[in-house]
Amino acid sequence: MSDDFLGANRLVTVFGGSGFIGRHVVRALARRGWRVRVAVRRPDLAFHLQPLGKVGQIHAVQANLRYPDSVTHALRDAAAAVNLVGILQQTGAQHFDAIQHLGAQTVAQAVKDAGLDLFVHMSAIGADPAGASLYARTKAFGEAAVRQILPSVVITRPSVVFGPEDQFFNRFAAMARLMPALPLIGGGNTKLQPVFAGDVATAVALALEGKAKPGTVYELGGPEVATLRRINEFVLKVTQRQRRLVPVSFERAKLLAVVTEALTKLSLGLYPEMFRITKDQVELLHIDNVVSPQAIAEGRTLAGLGIQPEPFETFVPTYLYRYRKTGQFASSRAV
Repeated sequence: MSDDFLGANRLVTVFGGSGFIGRHVVRALARRGWRVRVAVRRPDLAFHLQPLGKVGQIHAVQANLRYPDSVTHALRDAAAAVNLVGILQQTGAQHFDAIQHLGAQTVAQAVKDAGLDLFVHMSAIGADPAGASLYARTKAFGEAAVRQILPSVVITRPSVVFGPEDQFFNRFAAMARLMPALPLIGGGNTKLQPVFAGDVATAVALALEGKAKPGTVYELGGPEVATLRRINEFVLKVTQRQRRLVPVSFERAKLLAVVTEALTKLSLGLYPEMFRITKDQVELLHIDNVVSPQAIAEGRTLAGLGIQPEPFETFVPTYLYRYRKTGQFASSRAV
């Protein structure tokens, strides 16, 4: 079966398609023959997506989840929809509840009103209505709102997502280049299950092709579970940096978060992002971010969708080499 046949040249609207995960989802859908409408707040910043498909296959439109009319307009003539919109930090009018809860609800209602049967909503592992983190709570509230409106929705919950443009491995590598030591919040004992952005994108595409069970929550994690300490050690090894790893208690991390949040406000957002941490992010690190045993048993994973996940230890070095002192060819020697 050809890729063009899979999408049948149908139109899918991808909300939040210009972000890190979004560009991988757009690429995966385009390769399967979908026509992709990328719905974003700033269409002028989404031109980089057009080369991912054929001429005219990918285009961007303006949509803001805080304005329902724009969401409705973005779904016109679409056969399917994907909601990838989410934030890691609150800035200006972009609040967790407005985007991850009420925004998700707005998209789901618009999808229902448009009569679409194919809808994928992206949440996150750790979504919990009773969680200490506002991020985790609003992700859970968003899931509940979407499922109430559209019981057949397929929800994906990825762990930490990695890829060439990620803000995870790249952030640690950048910090190691500039700092004499790296902090390990909570001692670095939090367990994570990094998942490749391309695998997440394939899962979304398969769901739109009817390969996922409707009304199901899929937990997406890579093949390796690693502690935050091990991940930092891995980054230092790949980038050939020798840095101390300093355990920082959760209590001290919260105090540090208060300081960086204040500096971010006082600098009008100019405080370097790599040094920022919020109290909410500290709360998230209290809980392991891994696929649950129940999801594994029920086949609600990448493996359950027939995807063999990419291990971070083989892929991440391909884009972290540039953080070495002399770049990608640091180990090369002139003869």
